[in-house]
Amino acid sequence: MRLSLFFCLSLLFASSLGAAEPAAASKPPNILMIISDDQAWNDYGFMGSKFIQTPNIDRLAAESRTFPHGYDTNSLCSPSLASIVTGRHVHRHGVTGNDPPVAAVKAAPGAKKAVGGKQKGTEFTDGRAQLVKLFEQSPQLPRLLAERGYVSLQTGKWWMGDYTHGGFTEGMTKGSRHGDEGLDIGRKTLAPLTDFISRAKKDGKPFLAWYAPMMPHDPHNPPERLLAKYRDKAPTEWAARYWAMIEWFDETVGAVRAHLEKEGLTNDTIIVYISDNGWIPDPKKPKVDFDRSKMSPFDGGIRSPLLVSWPGHIKPVSLDYPVSAVDIMPTLLKLAGAKVPADGDGIDLLDDEALRTRPFVAGQNSTHNIIQIGNPASSLRYRWLVAGDWKLIVSSGLNDATEPPRLFNLKQDAEELHDLAAAQPARLAELQKLLDGWWSGR
Repeated sequence: MRLSLFFCLSLLFASSLGAAEPAAASKPPNILMIISDDQAWNDYGFMGSKFIQTPNIDRLAAESRTFPHGYDTNSLCSPSLASIVTGRHVHRHGVTGNDPPVAAVKAAPGAKKAVGGKQKGTEFTDGRAQLVKLFEQSPQLPRLLAERGYVSLQTGKWWMGDYTHGGFTEGMTKGSRHGDEGLDIGRKTLAPLTDFISRAKKDGKPFLAWYAPMMPHDPHNPPERLLAKYRDKAPTEWAARYWAMIEWFDETVGAVRAHLEKEGLTNDTIIVYISDNGWIPDPKKPKVDFDRSKMSPFDGGIRSPLLVSWPGHIKPVSLDYPVSAVDIMPTLLKLAGAKVPADGDGIDLLDDEALRTRPFVAGQNSTHNIIQIGNPASSLRYRWLVAGDWKLIVSSGLNDATEPPRLFNLKQDAEELHDLAAAQPARLAELQKLLDGWWSGR
């Protein structure tokens, strides 16, 4: 992995500051969660991109406890976001796909077979209601923070119906498939978010703000001033549009941080950053490369840098441990002095010993449309595990996922092009045992 010189120098200084035990706070910290939508793990300046400019996220990374090897629990938006909110893996919270079971519009091979279907009508709305009811059986970060006096706001992507189903006290999404009015955030306005922050400060309330804009998610329609910067650098027009969308998103991150500074809340606010899943433009057509990114078990679909910042309290450092999106919830609850569910799947990202001794992180991939609500195994396509430098991918045998197990050394082969399963049978067996102990897929 190739990091920018600025980021490396920043972290060289930061690493001399020691471990991450936060300084005591006199009041509960505010929390801003920034969640990128459909962005590859290496499409940032600080993660080594030669062309894409992300100065605001780069600066946040340099000020954060940064985990370059962060992982989502799934490479689809809805299951991934549900894990962030609940601190549970997909097979536990039950949101195994983006949409409920519906009759497919047309069949296609491989990962794209389950995409599509009627996203309206009684069958669809009843399925969504059933899915939301299942989701509500898991603990939710906003609801647990409310017990500590927090107010909370949902903006952007949200799949679980009305914002209240996630325990938010306020929100933009009123119930449609993946965001309705909430999808205006970032692309059209930041006012609902900045107004909420100012109001919470005036009322003396600690807040949780969920900023999950549909950016850089398609439609890739960035301002021309940004698109012009990438037309001569990107391999295709649609790649240029995706790259420009990332910089547009980065500008909104800078604007929100500027508002925190204006309100004098910078040192009182924890910022967490992660992407919900990856995206690699298809080189031959203006679509995503489903085989290597979104909807796939490869790092192009599931890996994302994970950042935790709290100026004056959390010392900036970059750590190579693999971590998971399920770690966000217990970390934030502990920092807020709130109750941490005993049956959660994550660890505290500030606990160096827990990070050092955790043997692996794992996750799964599933069909776009859920096969059977309440039966996670029915929608399963792949399970995967990352232990140190090694990654194992195991097919389910279902839903067109029938390949033999694959094994990669991520340190030597970040693009996962060289399968070492045949050359490393003992390691393969060892990791397979760990993966089955995590979840057997049945």
